[in-house]
Amino acid sequence: MKIAFCCTGTEPAPWLAGLRAALPQAQVELWQAGASPADYAVVWAPPQQFFDEQRQLKAVFAIGAGVDALLKLRLPSSASFVRLDDAGMAVQMAEYVCHAVIRHFREFDVYAADISQGHWTVHPSQHRADFPVGVMGLGVLGQRVAQALTHFEFPVNGWSRTPKQLDGVRGFHGGDQLDAFLAASRILVNLLPLTAETLGIMNRTTLSRLHPGGYVINVARGAHLVDDDLLALLDSGHLAGATLDVFRTEPLPPAHPFWHHPKITMTPHTSARTLRETSIAQMVGKIAALERGERIAGIVDTSRGY
Repeated sequence: MKIAFCCTGTEPAPWLAGLRAALPQAQVELWQAGASPADYAVVWAPPQQFFDEQRQLKAVFAIGAGVDALLKLRLPSSASFVRLDDAGMAVQMAEYVCHAVIRHFREFDVYAADISQGHWTVHPSQHRADFPVGVMGLGVLGQRVAQALTHFEFPVNGWSRTPKQLDGVRGFHGGDQLDAFLAASRILVNLLPLTAETLGIMNRTTLSRLHPGGYVINVARGAHLVDDDLLALLDSGHLAGATLDVFRTEPLPPAHPFWHHPKITMTPHTSARTLRETSIAQMVGKIAALERGERIAGIVDTSRGY
């Protein structure tokens, strides 16, 4: 068995060592142009040349939860494309989103500004019932986030393409219920996969349907958000603020207005990072299952984009 590793922007040595230790019977190699055919591949942002040469692959494992960039390439018809189910990212995402929601709800930024000016000011308490949180996208990560938020007793709404039932979460689904979902939410958390249908889904029309004083948290993909529409709604006062972890261009260009907007909190695409050891264990388990002819979880439906 041969495994090719082709992950742009990733230090290969620890991954190669981990894969070789977990699969001592396999030949694990860093891909180079003209390399001999492999049975499986571990990839992130591979060049088109990789797939042009490796047409016989049985399965391709992406080292992240999102596969939108991968699906833009011409892919071999022989291979199944497999995303990570969780691999330690769900708990990180729940931490990040809960922190962002609580930071906004408890007005920690307001207090930090007061303290920086030497002001000892206690603001009136706010009520959780006035801050319903809408989680858009209820895959593995979205479900974990929605359920984590219920522990802090926020009203939680969830929206997905098809019906999902989660304890403590009010469910909405399909295009016909998107407007009702948005209108029922004050804080919007985006965890959707990026597809042709979800590109630009957070725009002036949809974000305007949030409660006045709404708040946006984007931890999925930058292309879900229309940047100028967010800025306009922040400046008009309809939206109170935003926490953004993902952007259309990364790193964010120095001249982008997000850098200095007083109502925007940013992080550099770090809400949920791939944990190497956990990811390798998951991929190795799935390769073993495929070799036994068994079905595995996480196979991407390329027609849907996730």
